[in-house]
Amino acid sequence: MDAGPFFHGTRAELTPGDLLTAGHRSNYRPEVVMNHVYFTALRDGAGLAAEIAVMLAPGDAEPHVYRVEPSGEYEDDPNVTDTKFPGNPTRSFRTVAPMIVVEEIHDWTPLTPEVRETWRRQKATLLENDAEIIN
Repeated sequence: MDAGPFFHGTRAELTPGDLLTAGHRSNYRPEVVMNHVYFTALRDGAGLAAEIAVMLAPGDAEPHVYRVEPSGEYEDDPNVTDTKFPGNPTRSFRTVAPMIVVEEIHDWTPLTPEVRETWRRQKATLLENDAEIIN
């Protein structure tokens, strides 16, 4: 398994020592309660997740990226590690154990307006087609 460091992107404002736990609604499909906490070893991948979470949220939220540490075992994220992406090139993982927030990270690369719009269209298409989250 990847040794990290690991990152989590979200719209939530967190502080060091906070725990990220399963059992919360998905940032991408709010009707789905997540059985896992998702994270990545790619700082900008977490930034992407944070920006998508903000994009899909009601109100004024800001994207946040945190360095996190798993408190238990974790596995490859099956939503992105299938035959399309063999070998986990996104370095994305999930766990049922709490993740410990270590610090907020500020030096990640934000999306350009053009890329943000592309992701907005892709997410809208996925939602319209009722794309399933492997939970």
